[in-house]
Amino acid sequence: MSSGKKVIIVLAVIAFLAISLYSMVAGNYNRFVKMDVGIKAAWSQVENQLQRRYDLIPNLVETVKGYAKQEKDVLVEVTNARSKVGGAGTVPDKIAANNELSSALSRLMVVVERYPDLKSNQNFMKLQDELAGTENRIAVERMRYNDAVKIYNQEIRTFPANIIAGIFGFKEAAFFEAPKEAKAAPQVKF
Repeated sequence: MSSGKKVIIVLAVIAFLAISLYSMVAGNYNRFVKMDVGIKAAWSQVENQLQRRYDLIPNLVETVKGYAKQEKDVLVEVTNARSKVGGAGTVPDKIAANNELSSALSRLMVVVERYPDLKSNQNFMKLQDELAGTENRIAVERMRYNDAVKIYNQEIRTFPANIIAGIFGFKEAAFFEAPKEAKAAPQVKF
């Protein structure tokens, strides 16, 4: 074999390896970008539902205030938790603030159990139904978000994709996990 043919074969092998490496890097990078966008889209759906709940709370609190004036501490706690949600900036901060709000809302619902007249108030019943529907929507959107995060986090930790993820700065995304206190049912006492 002549030296010219050897050079051509070596150049062809190098070109093949370069194209293969480029394809692997570009393919993984583009996949991570798509997953990252998917996570952001899923999070935005979670935020839409959280905003809906956030908007319902003042009306619910005002309705309960009319019936349960002595339950001021719980109402203040719900209002403070709602304020924290409004001030949260990062996804982990928003998750923590919304978990705190969920906890405060569950305590508010325990208070509601003490007031039979309140439970029969049409305005309150409508607000409670809207809130229950919103909580269900939040659960569904949170599940979709967590599914997207799970797939993304697995991909950026898998070899050889983890090398490319590290080079381009793709970091693990935060899961939206329920707080530990959410696992215990609220106590209703009369």
